[in-house]
Amino acid sequence: MANFNTLDGVNVAGKRVLLRADLNVPMKDGVVGDTTRIERTVPGLIELADAGAKLIVISHFGRPKGERVAEMSLKPVADALAKQLGRPVKFADDCIGAAAAAVVDGLKDGEIALLENLRYHSEEEKNDPAFAAELAKLGDIFVNDAFSCAHRAHASTEGLARKLPAYAGRLMQAELEALGNALEAPKHPVMAIVGGAKISTKLDLLGNLVARVDQLVIGGGMANTFLAAKGVNVGKSLCEHDLLETAREIFAKAKAANCEIVLPVDGLVAKEFKAHADYTVSDINDVDTNGMILDAGPKTIIDLNKRLESCETLVWNGPLGAFEIAPFDTATVSVAQQAAKLTKAGKLLSVAGGGDTVAALRHADADQDFSYVSTAGGAFLEWLEGKELPGVAALHD
Repeated sequence: MANFNTLDGVNVAGKRVLLRADLNVPMKDGVVGDTTRIERTVPGLIELADAGAKLIVISHFGRPKGERVAEMSLKPVADALAKQLGRPVKFADDCIGAAAAAVVDGLKDGEIALLENLRYHSEEEKNDPAFAAELAKLGDIFVNDAFSCAHRAHASTEGLARKLPAYAGRLMQAELEALGNALEAPKHPVMAIVGGAKISTKLDLLGNLVARVDQLVIGGGMANTFLAAKGVNVGKSLCEHDLLETAREIFAKAKAANCEIVLPVDGLVAKEFKAHADYTVSDINDVDTNGMILDAGPKTIIDLNKRLESCETLVWNGPLGAFEIAPFDTATVSVAQQAAKLTKAGKLLSVAGGGDTVAALRHADADQDFSYVSTAGGAFLEWLEGKELPGVAALHD
């Protein structure tokens, strides 16, 4: 990801800056429910507007499948964006053609406009060159500030970058630099925590990480499959018994790469999956045949927190247990708070991402103290898998 074009030294005064943002935010009854993505985008917009750019923001919203769906209009987002910016945002009811051109042509230096949902046009997701060319007519330079969409080769993420001088926005830049520091040129020892329900969804990720990190901590339902592959009886726990041989192959790859795979040594075991279910703390080798491992146990927590103290870099994707239901959030909360504490003390570089991970870190009240928490979802996962992201590749020197 090195050598991508940034806005450093770029004179945007008087220029039409076409900026791809990710404003695909939760909405109910025309009201934005979570403004996190908007808040993260705002500083970059203010920087460009204050530098005299005529700023044209483009984004997708929902999945209208090439049709104009009223509930998927970006108009309410324009109002929410204006509120966060503390300045007006003009709105065009299309992203190409006469309606868009009229709004763009009326912009003065420092003014901001938001264009209607890109996905009202099916050509967007097809990366149609003609559609990208129509978008390009509206700008002098292109800024991609939507890392969360960078894994998609769409007209507004990849095609447009081939039509205009293209740069990473400040949010994109921050994300790429954080990710680069975490895995491309990290300080060792490096620990990765990977949790979640199934290893089948994270095979590429695990295969890439064992070659890059010193310790790979596996938690959640995924850990049960690895434990079973070692001959441990996991009772009625979530386990992909058809992937035991795959887990053994990952063990072998890790050994060859000198990467230690760290699994729970104890767990919270219950007979039903519900909040505040009765549970026992069990050694991992003594799980009841009718029991389910729903969280890592106290010995595992102590071990992980101690390991973190000797690490320089942490990459985290996925919870260590069923964090949505107490008390099976205990391990995730404790380890997240330990990572946050070490980060705040300047002893650890911590980068986390993925939907459940973001929610888990917020639940632990630890997200604000991590070095970087990515809200990118699919793009973050593909980066962890070592894949090239089309929207980023288009910004390379």
